[in-house]
Amino acid sequence: MSEGAVLHLKGRVLVGPYDVRDELWVVDGRVTFERPAMARDAMTVEGWVLPGLVDAHCHVGLDAHGPVDAATSEKQALTDRDAGTLLIRDAGSPSDTRWIDDRADLPRIIRAGRHIARTRRYIRNYAHEIEPEDLVAYVAQEARRGDGWVKLVGDWIDRSTGDLAACWPAGAVEAAIAEAHRLGARVTAHCFAEESLAPLVEAGIDCIEHATGLTEDTIPLFAERGVAIVPTLVNIATFPQLAAGGEAKFPRWADHMRRLHARRYDTVRAAHDAGVPIFAGTDAGGSLPHGLVADEVAELMKAGLPAVAALSATTWGAREWLGRPGLTEGAPADLVVYETDPRADVRVLAAPRLVVLRGRAIG
Repeated sequence: MSEGAVLHLKGRVLVGPYDVRDELWVVDGRVTFERPAMARDAMTVEGWVLPGLVDAHCHVGLDAHGPVDAATSEKQALTDRDAGTLLIRDAGSPSDTRWIDDRADLPRIIRAGRHIARTRRYIRNYAHEIEPEDLVAYVAQEARRGDGWVKLVGDWIDRSTGDLAACWPAGAVEAAIAEAHRLGARVTAHCFAEESLAPLVEAGIDCIEHATGLTEDTIPLFAERGVAIVPTLVNIATFPQLAAGGEAKFPRWADHMRRLHARRYDTVRAAHDAGVPIFAGTDAGGSLPHGLVADEVAELMKAGLPAVAALSATTWGAREWLGRPGLTEGAPADLVVYETDPRADVRVLAAPRLVVLRGRAIG
């Protein structure tokens, strides 16, 4: 499809879970529901149309060892794009990926800057590793560098106890979150354990990544405050392997990780039932490959989310949460076409028929 060409999408256009149109047009890279004057020359594609998928926890520019070069970052972004992921919330990366914004063929990225972790309390080469007295300054720095988000490491293994433990004193994190909000940024945090959650929510945090430590005591607090979670279930699936690798040195931690893994679906289902906002994220770019968003949606359904809720976690709801448009009049044409109704079987997300990014058909 050449630049400036008109694209006509027919079939079922899922503007929302229950707002279904018969067709839309892509003209000058934007969505319109009005038949254009040049309609006779349009390329027509039939199918089920969704807004471009969202991976709300992804790391472009990062692998298991730290930052990667531009060629590797490009390959990561292309893999996500070809899987239908056209909007990424990059939940922490040490690489400068701003050049991706100038590429019309790569997904749009909302960056959270670089992870901010406690000294020697996170994966090597990933984060700024600091002490609590510097937290406000580093949060301010990453708020200015990011695209409206800052990423903290809320808990990690404490080698002195041999188990997961919170990283920050309540006062330090409360001041840091207040500073991020003053600068117009939202704050999220990596959290596996139980004890780190309530202090972060009470400090005003906006989102928690993974959230495996949610319990019947903290779920109502999340629901009351409207704090979102991104469960990254495809990543939580690796907990038994991680536990086996660290059991000899940290048996207490290994047992804890296995217990968090064993109740992962119950945790997510209970959060959904309580009204906690849930969004789809894969945690790709660390030890996991890119392009797994369809797998994560399937995992959310396995946890008990209805199909429409699981789809919304990567489409309509996720875009609204991140402040990006979906299939609305005049919006940039970022969309995906499928052979069958994804509400009937979310597994169809793994096989997009056509990806349209910034108004251009990719394949």
